[in-house]
Amino acid sequence: MKPILGLLILAIFISCDNNHSDRNPYLLETNFRYPINLNYEIDLRYPGNAIHIKDATVGIRGAFVFYSGSSYLAWEASCPNHAPNDCSTMSLEGLIVTCSCEGYRYHLSNGQLLDRPDDGKRYHDLLFYQATLSGNTVIISN
Repeated sequence: MKPILGLLILAIFISCDNNHSDRNPYLLETNFRYPINLNYEIDLRYPGNAIHIKDATVGIRGAFVFYSGSSYLAWEASCPNHAPNDCSTMSLEGLIVTCSCEGYRYHLSNGQLLDRPDDGKRYHDLLFYQATLSGNTVIISN
């Protein structure tokens, strides 16, 4: 019985890993809850549209919210591939957001970095935030 208990405890310690390699080292996790009233944000009523929420209480540099037609997606507006600085707030054009620091471009339908450099470095996709529809309000949060 003792050897089995010892193996179980060892397995628990081995499975507990403090390595947060999936977390973005440049962007701190912030806690917020922000309602978007669809009566005022008309663009978010139509599939394929996106808006930039520039409120200082949302994320690090605001958020981009995209309506796919079946769900809402929200992403951090600060470029995920370097620490926030003067040029890291991305700009929105259609469904593409661009970082003016390096010109990195990301697609709002999946948050992925477009034209990912093949230089062996690790690149991050957009930081995802929760987006839920409640009545006529989209609530983005983290």
